[in-house]
Amino acid sequence: MPEADTEGQRFAADKPQAAPGFFLKGSHQLDWGMKNRLARVFDPASGRTVMLAIDHGYFQGPTTGLERIDLSIVPLLPSCDALFCTRGILRSVIPADSTKPMVLRASGGPSILKELSDEQIAIDMEDAVRLNAAGVGIQVFIGGEHETRSVHNMTRLVDAGLRAGMPVMGITAVGSNMVRDAKYFRLACRIIAELGAQYVKTYYVAEGFETVTASCPVPIVMAGGKKLPELEALTMAYNAVQQGAAGVDMGRNIFQSEAPKAMIAAVAAVVHKNIKPAEAFELFKALKAKG
Repeated sequence: MPEADTEGQRFAADKPQAAPGFFLKGSHQLDWGMKNRLARVFDPASGRTVMLAIDHGYFQGPTTGLERIDLSIVPLLPSCDALFCTRGILRSVIPADSTKPMVLRASGGPSILKELSDEQIAIDMEDAVRLNAAGVGIQVFIGGEHETRSVHNMTRLVDAGLRAGMPVMGITAVGSNMVRDAKYFRLACRIIAELGAQYVKTYYVAEGFETVTASCPVPIVMAGGKKLPELEALTMAYNAVQQGAAGVDMGRNIFQSEAPKAMIAAVAAVVHKNIKPAEAFELFKALKAKG
């Protein structure tokens, strides 16, 4: 890029972005219906969310821990703030009497056997409204082979969401050959926000994550990523929210845990109550021992 456009350092990560009249940054000028759906996903008291991500099957089939969602995930619904799933799972497995907000996977196409960035929009906004969804989520492959198409997919979904009052979560998709550092995630998250997503899901990085959240004008939720030991996962979640994330969207670090109910309770304590990782890990062990 031209020297004059070299990325600056004035992130002011210690000064939160103002959100006059609404508790989520960048959301105060949205329509009532959009705000209401966001307030179902994000706890107005803490301003954060613990989303449970179980959408993995849309491209990799019956993932470990998701073979029987009726047995492994439905019992966890009372403990999460929102569920991130596909419309197929919602209709076939999730009880209709659940009052938890549902965020629906809205992109798809290739499986793990193909080039993952070759996605399309995979749900009509009318169907998301029919399912009483609280939001939709779509992958955006910044730097990927089909980058432009994935960005266009998101902007089309944002337009449809604005017509229906449906928030869109843009998800930073990272290919196997991409560098996972703060510079890349600043780029990806800012592009997603600039082009209209109401919130962004991205990965945590140990160095400079506060610059990622500070330079993104809409809320960021942290992706859980690969399965980690429980203390490491709790530490990652704690660091993310302390450095500006508005919560987490965790999957494998919860449903692949030896004690998923204990783990999601510990994650919620970290996210909503700012409990430190060591204390949260002791809570996990105590709840695990109780069965």
